[in-house]
Parts: sequence; C-alpha cells; structure tokens
Amino acid sequence: MARTIYDKPTRALLKDMLAAWKLQPGETFPAQRAVDWFAQHYPKLKGGSIIAHLVQASTNDRSRLHHPATNTTDDLLFRVGSREYRLYAPGVDPAPIHQAAKVQVPTADGRSISVAQEQEEDAGTLVDAALAGSSQFALEKDLQRYLADNLHLIEPGLTLFQDEDITGFEYPAGGGRRIDILAKDKSGGFVVLELKVEKGYDRVVGQLLRYVNWVRKELAEPGERVRGVIVCRSMTEDLILACAGIKDIELFEYQLSVTVSKIPPLVLP
Repeated sequence: MARTIYDKPTRALLKDMLAAWKLQPGETFPAQRAVDWFAQHYPKLKGGSIIAHLVQASTNDRSRLHHPATNTTDDLLFRVGSREYRLYAPGVDPAPIHQAAKVQVPTADGRSISVAQEQEEDAGTLVDAALAGSSQFALEKDLQRYLADNLHLIEPGLTLFQDEDITGFEYPAGGGRRIDILAKDKSGGFVVLELKVEKGYDRVVGQLLRYVNWVRKELAEPGERVRGVIVCRSMTEDLILACAGIKDIELFEYQLSVTVSKIPPLVLP
C-alpha cells in the first residue's frame, strides 16, 4: 500500500470533503475550493497533490488513465471546465473513462495503426509511426514510457515521483496541463522532464520553466531543489542558446540502435 501522510489516503479524504459539502446535483465547485479545504483540514498535503486527486476522481478526464490505481471507487466527479467540477451523475453523465479509446493514425506507406487517443491539450506530438530504420521513437508516448521505466539513463538514483497511488507519469500541473515525467533524485529533489520525440526548439524552455515553477509552488517544500530536463532527438542551436546560463536546466539527446542476429537454419534429416 502506498505511504500516506494521514491515517486515510487522500482519495478517501476527498470523499470526506464531498460528504461535508453536501453538494446538490449539478452544483459546481472550483478546484481552488478543494485546495483551500485541504489546506484548512489537512495542511500537510500539497495543492498539487489535491489537483492530481481531482483528476483521478473525474470520470470524464482521460488523464486519470495515467494513474494505474484508479478504479470504480474513484468515480466521484465530472469535470465541467479546466478547473471546475461537480458530482458525477450515474445514468445521466457518460460512462466513466476506465480505458483509453483507440484512434486510427495514418502512416507514410498508406497503412494505419491503432493508438490510444490523447487529450486535445496534450503537448505531445503524434508523428509518423512507420519510420523504417529510424533512429527515433515513432510516438512521444513511446519515449515517455521508456524513460519512465529507465530513469537511471538520465541520472543514477532518479526515480518516478510517487504521490500515494498517483505516479509522476503525466502528472497533472493545473489548467489541463501535464508534466511528461515528474521524478525525484537521490537527494530527494524534484526533476521535471519535458520530452520531444523529434527536434527541441527554444519555445520548449518556457514550457519547462512553467512546470518547474509550478512544482516549486504546489509540491516542493520551501527551499527544496527543483530541476528541469529536456530530452529530444536533436537540439536546435536556438534551444541550446536559450538554455545557456539558466540554472538547473539540463539538455539530453537520445539515440536508438537496433541490432539483429542471424539464426542458423535448421538442418533437416
């Protein structure tokens, strides 16, 4: 069981909050109201954690799929805006999202592949999935999952952030935004990873800095170090220049290689 700060996990405390509010059908509330309630009753829980649990409890938010522990007991809310919620109404609202819908994506050779549908606000880039002999990942999600499972390639001791049952994979960062990978280093500091499957352009810096400062504001303890990492297939000179002199921002390029081994033919009698 995931470690909790209080006697109950946050997902259970969220249910207590809704019970205390006695919301009427259709009555909405802003995310900030929930953050304020927890700040009053459970001040050790960070605002960013509360936002993540609101996402997990929202039946129509696809981001909940990035939290493997999500189940039917979390079907509590219905998101009506980027930061507005109401109680989920079974039989009235659409069925809760428990698995990713599939969409067909055309490839360069005229075929199509089935991939999980992503949210419109997802900053990830869906690129050609039929790059024969390519040295890059076909989908940003592939790069994301690979690095989430192999964070030691970035830095020894780097691990995926764990917020009770919610992980740092696609961690909600307010306003419908999501951090590609949120990790912790061996010293306990936060590391925000922003991934680009192809080239990294200078505009990525602003996106990463927003996430870094969001983590400082909503998750980190005062004085706790928060760093940023950009990983892409190749860096533009503009990106390298934009990051020059920025403290705690590191750049990485990835490379893929595939080797094959010939299998000796079976000798038949």
